[in-house]
Amino acid sequence: MNVALVLLTHNPDEPAGIERSIAALAAGLRELGHRALIIAAGPATADDGEDLLRLTSLTLPRPALEENLTALLADPAPVEEEVCALLTGYAVDLVCWVDVVWGLGYLSPAPAQTATALMVHVPRTDAPLHRSLEHRPDRVLTVSYFMLEELAREGVDSSTWAVVPNALMHTLIPPAPDEREVLRQHGPVRIVARAEPHKGIAELLKAYPAGLSRPVQIVLAEAGFEYWSGMQNDVVTECRALAADLPDVEILPAIPWQEVPGFLAGAAVTVVSSTSPETFGNVAAEALSVGTPVVGYALGHLPALTGPAGRMTTLESGPGLLWEAVMGLLEDPTGYRAASAAGPRQVAAHTPAAVARAFLGATGVAG
Repeated sequence: MNVALVLLTHNPDEPAGIERSIAALAAGLRELGHRALIIAAGPATADDGEDLLRLTSLTLPRPALEENLTALLADPAPVEEEVCALLTGYAVDLVCWVDVVWGLGYLSPAPAQTATALMVHVPRTDAPLHRSLEHRPDRVLTVSYFMLEELAREGVDSSTWAVVPNALMHTLIPPAPDEREVLRQHGPVRIVARAEPHKGIAELLKAYPAGLSRPVQIVLAEAGFEYWSGMQNDVVTECRALAADLPDVEILPAIPWQEVPGFLAGAAVTVVSSTSPETFGNVAAEALSVGTPVVGYALGHLPALTGPAGRMTTLESGPGLLWEAVMGLLEDPTGYRAASAAGPRQVAAHTPAAVARAFLGATGVAG
């Protein structure tokens, strides 16, 4: 069958969770023998593949704000017509609006014969969500049971929604136990995050402990979208300034998707310092897959995803307690070994093919 995933901000190696999850889902669908297309706005990039379809009727600035998209779609007819033409021309059986705004869920421009699904990756109860639901997609999907509970608490009826978790697109064999022990004793703390204030990196650096005595390497990446103009530049500038005054702390640029698991495999531990709930936790899942324990706040889906493979603290306790949890774990050989061994088991089911089957099953299509 032919499946189209609509996400206007999609680019290869875009350092953002939804983009990465959709690329992994598309890979899983192809592994099962289906054709998976991704429909995105322009401009095109040199890394676009044949199944990444760029809209000629819509080009986004980089980085783009939601208000930019609203202005560009003041008259949505050209984009709606082009999307419908692509879905018809490629004989798409199922189209998935990957977000209520950036995935065009609030417009839902699908031909009558095409099945529709809506993905809701982040908690929101605003007009675009309600407009998306008013189009009555055949299925609404989200990424975790936390999301079902959170939306229900906010008054949205999520009782018929299906949970389809994110998949791990790139996997490696975890370091052997003797290598892992060397990492526990001497390895760096490595962190991968998007340059967004709620990722909590600045707060983490402000609480940097004097007794850590090992390198801290932070990949801080700027995506093709932001919440307000200059947001990402401000975050990177602040974090670089903070790191410059700290021993053994380094801010690194973005790395390609396929390099993230290897980067995390070479870490003693990673920290997810997000101060707003992670609705899934791609970076945490990648760390777990290579046996790297995860320390973070007990928010969103992160505690369920991590399970015994890390240490969770309360947001109210602040970032200082995150560092204490890091040091406590590294100083506990038995607990560290148990956490490291548990990691791959926590995410073993998150293969692209398995998640693609779940997606097809949730949308009423046999995988």
